[in-house]
Amino acid sequence: MKLITVCGSLRFQKEIMMISEKMELQGNCVIAPIYPTNPDKDAYTEEEANILDEMHKEKIKISDAILVVNVDGYIGSSTKSEIEFAQKLNKEVIYYTDIIDDIQE
Repeated sequence: MKLITVCGSLRFQKEIMMISEKMELQGNCVIAPIYPTNPDKDAYTEEEANILDEMHKEKIKISDAILVVNVDGYIGSSTKSEIEFAQKLNKEVIYYTDIIDDIQE
């Protein structure tokens, strides 16, 4: 069992939910991102956005690995910084595009 934090653009909510479920069914403990309850993407204050960013980094710190949901190879700037953060901590980095075919079988 691994403790895995999922990273990726919130535009991939469907894929994040699907891969999180599949990874848990394989015996992993998965920490998924927080999804905004307000559809206005600018609903968070700068302070709130910083808190959410820091909490996501805390999730990465306690994890064995991160799972980057990079649909069609897309990695945004926030996700890129999360990958770099995880690598500095010597965390395993798993890419959605590398495992999706194996997971779907």
